[in-house]
Amino acid sequence: MPEFQPADHEAENLSNECQELLLSLPKERGWVALPQYLYQGFWCPTPEVLQAIIAFQKHFQARDSDIVVASLPKCGTTWLKALTFAVVNRHRFAIETHPLLTSNSHKLVPYFTMDLYINNRVPDFSSKYFPEPRLFGTHLPYPSLGSVKESNCKIIYTCRNPFDSFVSTWHFINKARPQSLGPLSLDEAFDRYCQGMDGWGPFWDHILGYWKESLKRPNNVLFLKYEDMKKDVVSHLKKLAEFIDCPFSEEEERNGVIEAIAKLCSFDTMKKLEINKTGKLVMDMENRSLFRKAEVGDWVNCFTPEMEERMSKVIEEKFGGSGLTLEGIPELIDPVKQN
Repeated sequence: MPEFQPADHEAENLSNECQELLLSLPKERGWVALPQYLYQGFWCPTPEVLQAIIAFQKHFQARDSDIVVASLPKCGTTWLKALTFAVVNRHRFAIETHPLLTSNSHKLVPYFTMDLYINNRVPDFSSKYFPEPRLFGTHLPYPSLGSVKESNCKIIYTCRNPFDSFVSTWHFINKARPQSLGPLSLDEAFDRYCQGMDGWGPFWDHILGYWKESLKRPNNVLFLKYEDMKKDVVSHLKKLAEFIDCPFSEEEERNGVIEAIAKLCSFDTMKKLEINKTGKLVMDMENRSLFRKAEVGDWVNCFTPEMEERMSKVIEEKFGGSGLTLEGIPELIDPVKQN
């Protein structure tokens, strides 16, 4: 396995505990040049994020009233954060002056590890900054959620078909890579993805972890499919509101509140906002990099027949027998195998 070391400026910001841990972990070349580390069965994208994960798992105390938006990268996270924030706060903010018009949803629903605990931060969880219910985001796999999984808080998970999420991730990562390294080739990225070396993955473990927990604890884990949400966002907004115990009233439905939230949080609306054309988000990535196409089936413009066959086999092998059907993928396979 190749040897990679954190850059000097990164190592300076790491605790002795984290540096010692890094020495013991398997590592591979990361998608954005840095090494990524295998920790608790998943690939952590950077040393700084690993340190933040350790701090989060040690110190964060979940409340039963918390709401956590979880996903792999590029699976509709920005959209789901916006929808969740808008539903929870619909009685606080008018659509015309809504915070989502001037703030990216990742600022309004911060990540545990890439926002709150990064760079040795000690988060201020006072009600001034986190009114009840508190809203958080995460890319962490379910087993690594610490006190979150031990609480009765609500977890909303969005799953996107791996064909599309891979293509979206590849485009996104190439916008974040240093120019001196050049782009990450499609072939190299695809090979790593199929081997399960994607950030926060393997993708199949991540998806199945939340899927199985949603079956065990349906009142605590809501499993949504990106493709289904694209087809009918209104019914999914109603489901989301009921899940977090703030259902829409009949009057709200008659007055078009659900449709107004759907429009406010839509890809077309968010992409046109000035806040999403400029500025930066977590890890210094630009806000505009979040908004590319948001289409279902865009993978057909990138995949060769050989790639399609390989990905299909991976999905058949990993998801077979799970009871989970994945939307927007080739009809060649059925991920559900009956014994």
